[in-house]
Amino acid sequence: MDWKLDWDRVIKRNSEALRGIIEVLFALLGLDGEDAASRISRSLHSAVLLVLRPAESAVRRLIIIAARGLVVNVAPSRPMPKGLKIGKGEGSRLPSFQLYDTRKYFPELRQHRVKYTKNPPRIHFFPYDTLVPAPRPVAEPVSPPDDLVNAERLNRRLQVLKLALEDLPRQAKRLARWRMRREAMPGPVFKSPLRPGQPPGRRKRQIHPIDEILVNCHALAWEAMKPDTS
Repeated sequence: MDWKLDWDRVIKRNSEALRGIIEVLFALLGLDGEDAASRISRSLHSAVLLVLRPAESAVRRLIIIAARGLVVNVAPSRPMPKGLKIGKGEGSRLPSFQLYDTRKYFPELRQHRVKYTKNPPRIHFFPYDTLVPAPRPVAEPVSPPDDLVNAERLNRRLQVLKLALEDLPRQAKRLARWRMRREAMPGPVFKSPLRPGQPPGRRKRQIHPIDEILVNCHALAWEAMKPDTS
């Protein structure tokens, strides 16, 4: 991009759009009051996830934009106090928002080297009349499309997402510290908070306003991560 972006305006515009979407999800799950359901229909669970996944990716990219050019001091790590549980039990605090994309796992790309010279494969042949037919797999009962499922984890993810969006400066400092720690590690698996390829939750066909927001935030996040040459 040859023109200079107004990063503050970018953050404000996308934050307002995301805030409206999250408010709708809160209303669907009853989180805007005190009657949040612990179990919801499977169709509602799927509908919320359809929006929640790309919304999490979009907020993560807004945090990257907010952390553009930010320099922080990294404090030495401290052990967690005994007896403190994060994300479990009554009265426990919510977990922190995940600052990096979950990486894809491709088991078919792993190279398994077999040394046939030392350990040749053992092949056994059995007579035809000794073969036992394999048992037929028993089909598992199909659950009704609208049976109730646990919504506690979904509720917590949505609450964490809202808290992160409401406090982008704090999340940006967290990200800056995370990146500095990654740079100091001898051999990290990855250093970028963005995974290669498409972001989590992106769909080829846009079916919800969150899809367009994610596409825009994804492109802007990569732009924000470029080194400043000015």
